Amino acid sequence: MEAERELKVGTLIVDMGRIAIITKVIKSGSLETTSSLINWRLNYEVVYSDGTIAVIGHGSLWRLKNAGIIEIL
Repeated sequence: MEAERELKVGTLIVDMGRIAIITKVIKSGSLETTSSLINWRLNYEVVYSDGTIAVIGHGSLWRLKNAGIIEIL
């Protein structure tokens, strides 16, 4: 199992056969929000080749990687 290192902008991933790129690393407390219900931690903004944009938590991304669902290129 690979160490859960922080990924960088520009990292390519394959998510269930779809290619995507990390376009933003959102660190704890760095995104302005009016909702106190959101507890920000390290997140990644991911843009897929079809234009879909997703925000994936660091821990979730690594769990998916370790399960073989996401591949980090």
